[in-house]
Amino acid sequence: MTLHKIVVAGCGSMSNTWLDYAEQRNNAEIVGLVDVFLDAAKAMAERRNLQVPLFSDLSQALSETNANLVFDVTIPAAHKQIVPTALEAGCNVFGEKPMAESLEDARKVLKVAQETGKKYTVMQNRRYNKQIRALRDLLASGSIGTIGSLHADFFLGPHFGGFRDNMDSPLIVDMAIHTFDQARFISGADAVSVYCHEFNPPGSWYKGNASAIIIYEMSDESVFSYRGSWCAEGMNTSWESDWRVTGSKGTARWDGSNLPVYEVVDTTQTIEFMSKTKFETASSTWEGREGHWGCLDEMFGSIEENRLAETDCADNIKSMEMVFGALKSAKNGQKILL
Repeated sequence: MTLHKIVVAGCGSMSNTWLDYAEQRNNAEIVGLVDVFLDAAKAMAERRNLQVPLFSDLSQALSETNANLVFDVTIPAAHKQIVPTALEAGCNVFGEKPMAESLEDARKVLKVAQETGKKYTVMQNRRYNKQIRALRDLLASGSIGTIGSLHADFFLGPHFGGFRDNMDSPLIVDMAIHTFDQARFISGADAVSVYCHEFNPPGSWYKGNASAIIIYEMSDESVFSYRGSWCAEGMNTSWESDWRVTGSKGTARWDGSNLPVYEVVDTTQTIEFMSKTKFETASSTWEGREGHWGCLDEMFGSIEENRLAETDCADNIKSMEMVFGALKSAKNGQKILL
């Protein structure tokens, strides 16, 4: 059995989920904590009663602990330094999204992963949900025919405080990648072009643009539209977005919380001005764990089965291209080819 000797880089609140997961595995051991602020690592160790060495430098931590896996739970700006350092030291890396704060940096990190042959897998926990798996399976079955369009609405008003409040594009850079990645996941297609209008509406508590309307053309010739805001007070969608998918035979809806439903044309009925339809609820057969733990199961499985994970950096870069293509389009005011 593979023994995963883990150094955790970043000791903020997000790292608790990752530590919770590691502690329930019988083949994982936390061997060190790293944070640029050593007091943060010390506080984390004390809260969790971890008797491990503490470091402010990742290279030192890796050389002194003989780790073979790094959890990168640092802020996005640090990923471009943390991930290559770990990969080049011979460690696999599991990290929080996004891969980096720029597409150029994300591609550099991907190159290091490919050159070292080590695995770098990105947390996209919103793929790990029985309802979205049911929607993906429904679309793949052809029940609503050939997909013509996907539409996602995301309207929430979280008051985070901290670094997000000062980002130039908090919605697109820090959150929308989840929805973009979901669109790729459920459709099986990648984006080939994008047009984006990004803005910051009245009442926003963010410095940067917290709202956007985006149109993507996809590789299967379908269209994906995204309407989102991170400063929408009231009438909120779920964090998974509110989805509508139109096909040549019918339409599927998913509210992000319940099982998807769909209506298809009832071919047994006479064709009229408006077609008669049959209403159905999608079935769920997926038995995996949900959220972060489901994604971490897949991450560890990829190492132990010597394969790429669903959210390997080579796949995740395509969701990153959607993010930075949207930012470029918003800046230039025109459609951008990806």
